[in-house]
Amino acid sequence: MCGRYILAQQAKFERELRLGRIHWEFTARYNVAPSQSVPVVRMTDGACEGVMMRWGLIPFFAHGVPPKYSTINATIEKLQSAPVWRGPWTRSQRCIQVAAGFYEWHLEADGRKQPYFIHLTDHDVFGFAGLWDRSAAADGTVIDSCALVTLPANELLRGIHNTGSHPGRMPAILAPADFSLWLEGSAPQAQAALHAFPARRMAAYRVSTRVNNPRNDGPELIEPARDEEPVAPPPPARHAR
Repeated sequence: MCGRYILAQQAKFERELRLGRIHWEFTARYNVAPSQSVPVVRMTDGACEGVMMRWGLIPFFAHGVPPKYSTINATIEKLQSAPVWRGPWTRSQRCIQVAAGFYEWHLEADGRKQPYFIHLTDHDVFGFAGLWDRSAAADGTVIDSCALVTLPANELLRGIHNTGSHPGRMPAILAPADFSLWLEGSAPQAQAALHAFPARRMAAYRVSTRVNNPRNDGPELIEPARDEEPVAPPPPARHAR
């Protein structure tokens, strides 16, 4: 799963996504955590808009009360079946949760959980496929919230993400060519946009365990851990002739 990520400067996302409406305001962050307000892109009245939402989806039927279970990650296998995801999926409430990199943890042989920073090698910013929903509390307060989609990991992430209740997963990173399909396409078109991002276009390296505490936030969190070399992406798979 994906439980922490980073944000680049707002202007980088706005140039990449060509937004028609901008209702967000944020700064670069290096330890985005669940329940925090995060920038997302969604379609409204035929235009792409950038808005802030709570990370951790609160379904419309929850009346503004966050569920007791985690709703930060929507598994691809349950988009059409789990009640919390089925509603937003059926209503085409799809969004793009923007990021500049993310963290995953590896369980070491000695029992330690070592954090890794993962980023793309050919783009400074990118987007996670996400779902959003709107829920109204008893006092009339309306909360827009989101969850990012996860799927089985590629070769790079399978070697890193081996801990937690759902090991061997990764966020669904959208190719820029698929942004419009995810936001505006039919359900089959959106489903086709969900696949593991190529490992050859990603890189990962170990970072300090200071990222474990969400109160820590600064560029030093993505610096390589001391005496560690970056983990190179795996070579392309060779096909048997």
